[in-house]
Amino acid sequence: MAHEINYNEPPVIEIENLHKAFGANKVLRGFNLKLWQGENLAVMGKSGSGKSVLIKCIIGLVEIEQGKLMVLNQDVTLLNRKELDQLRVSVGFQFQSSALYDSMTVRENLEFPLRRHQERVKNESNLTRLVTEALEAVGLLQAIDYMPAELSGGMKKRIALARTLIMRPKIILYDEPTSGLDPVTAKEISVLITGIQERFHTASIIITHDLACARLASDRMIILHEGINYAESTYKKLAVEKDEVVKSFFE
Repeated sequence: MAHEINYNEPPVIEIENLHKAFGANKVLRGFNLKLWQGENLAVMGKSGSGKSVLIKCIIGLVEIEQGKLMVLNQDVTLLNRKELDQLRVSVGFQFQSSALYDSMTVRENLEFPLRRHQERVKNESNLTRLVTEALEAVGLLQAIDYMPAELSGGMKKRIALARTLIMRPKIILYDEPTSGLDPVTAKEISVLITGIQERFHTASIIITHDLACARLASDRMIILHEGINYAESTYKKLAVEKDEVVKSFFE
């Protein structure tokens, strides 16, 4: 993948020596990560390795025990609830389940976050324009008046991504974006993630166990193993790594 990423700029997310435990279960044990604007970073780990916990730490949904956690030059550990809410406007979160409101049309699902942040909406025509642009970006303008029950699994993922995009986030966090999809639809979503990055110059962390998604959508990969950043490089380099732990992810 060839995008212009300026690694001389400060990272938009910087994590150092991150520790998080739930009772005796030490999930993250000194995890490190840096993400730059315009970059897609895949984080791969086995089930229960702490991938989803990592995302929740980044957006302040769970408190960390130790470490440095900077997002868009703000120390997440020092922010109050109001400040966290403001930060989350710039950080889009793509839920594994899509999390659409079943009682709302696609249009209403996309309008919902905008109406919660009225400063983004000057008038109704502007609201319609933002909804239309977001749906066009994911190739589903024709579904604007559908109900979620009328959408396939892949369409729901696209609509959820459109709802994330509508707030024009600088960072998008994807939690297993291809989970539960057939291989063809999973590939479409992976290609779409790359298209979104190129069009909107977003920075993204893609939490996934899907090798094909990591290969298609990432500029760089991290292997999360036993709570640490075990290995980090491009997909191409990690795929030929001799280390037994790294090899186990590519088998």
